[in-house]
Amino acid sequence: MNTKPNPTRRAMLRGLGTTLALPWLESLEPRPLSAAGNAVSMRVAFVYAPNGAIMPQWTPKGSGKDYTLSPTLKPLNAIKDQIQVISGLAHDKARANGDGGGDHARANATFLTGRQARKTAGADIRLGVSVDQIAASQIGHLTRLPSLELGCDKPRGAGKCDSGYSCAYQYNLSWKSQSLPMPPEHDPKLAFERLFSGETKETKQRNAISDKYNKSLLDFVMEDTRRLQKALGQTDKHKLDEYLTSVREIEQRIVRSRKFADQQPDFKKPSGIPNNYREHLRLMFDILLLAFQTNSTRIATFLQAHDGSNRSFTEVGVRQGHHSLSHHQGNADKIASIAKIDKFYMENFSEFLQKLNRIKEGEGTLLDNCAIVYGSGISDANRHSHHDLPVLLAGGRNMGYKPGRHVILDKDQETPMANLYLTMLHRLGVKADTLGDSTAFLSGV
Repeated sequence: MNTKPNPTRRAMLRGLGTTLALPWLESLEPRPLSAAGNAVSMRVAFVYAPNGAIMPQWTPKGSGKDYTLSPTLKPLNAIKDQIQVISGLAHDKARANGDGGGDHARANATFLTGRQARKTAGADIRLGVSVDQIAASQIGHLTRLPSLELGCDKPRGAGKCDSGYSCAYQYNLSWKSQSLPMPPEHDPKLAFERLFSGETKETKQRNAISDKYNKSLLDFVMEDTRRLQKALGQTDKHKLDEYLTSVREIEQRIVRSRKFADQQPDFKKPSGIPNNYREHLRLMFDILLLAFQTNSTRIATFLQAHDGSNRSFTEVGVRQGHHSLSHHQGNADKIASIAKIDKFYMENFSEFLQKLNRIKEGEGTLLDNCAIVYGSGISDANRHSHHDLPVLLAGGRNMGYKPGRHVILDKDQETPMANLYLTMLHRLGVKADTLGDSTAFLSGV
């Protein structure tokens, strides 16, 4: 007699207003094969870092597998065999091309679309469909959430921002159509709730009970969890326990952040948003990890901060604004401060990658089944350069990628960033002949 739980029923744990997706468990029936012939799902994510980088401290020495991590990329040492540093990609459509100032707005707008943004601060915005939404239009129906958009800035969909460009360009990475951006969720509490519940009468009832009695999401699925544990093998029981523990830890961190914000005199923050930027980034990365671990979505974007952000970084002893510092004009002290910021972002990204790489999935790790781009639409912010961009491609070994290398493209030819995206869509099983200003698939990655 077959004692394995029904996978269509056991892909979720259910309770009052709660739907908790499960990670991949061997005790469940195998998942259908993907287009690439894998028994697990392939995922893609795009992580944006604002204001470019100090390129001499970003670019590694050497090429291929024989390369040395640069000072900025040192935090990736523990995960070096799972990353590709790609030098030589460009975003021509982030340049003025006759439109004057506005490089920061164009950097964000062009990053995932490869299109020139119409210069307007009005309602007649026009750009292009972003790579993530092209993917979502074809495979988004396979998961509960077609795509997930995260950020750490409060979204702005209107108004005038950089040099006469609408704020919609600067505060969004994901575009569903030429005129419809997909605003990123910046509140970890709301992102968490979106991941694990829907807006139903039961959900509202559950949230009221949770707030009143300080109950965990896990309390509402306890009965279903107990039933499932009886049917699992010892290895999967341990894996499930680890997963449920990580869910609870994120809940607790959100609650602590909420309480801390409430205690600040004359300073109100949206509920669930940490006072500390490092913790905010970590929370959003952990929510992204859960989204991929549970196969709640296969497509995600994370706008860590909008380009042109003038945030200070007291976490690393930098009190001046990031954007102000980026126009350093060769000042050694300012360059040193920006390098600290670049490394700060890389430390958080490295932690995220290492967590993905520790989670076993199928014949490899979760990171083997994810292709994650990290980059910026600007290289040298002092000159507003949009060539030789700082770009990493992490993971994706089971998607045919070859991590553990420094790939140097012909910088004289200025390979469009969109060529990389076209390749990623192809390996995800998404049909696309062109994207933005793409010219060909990017070979060698």
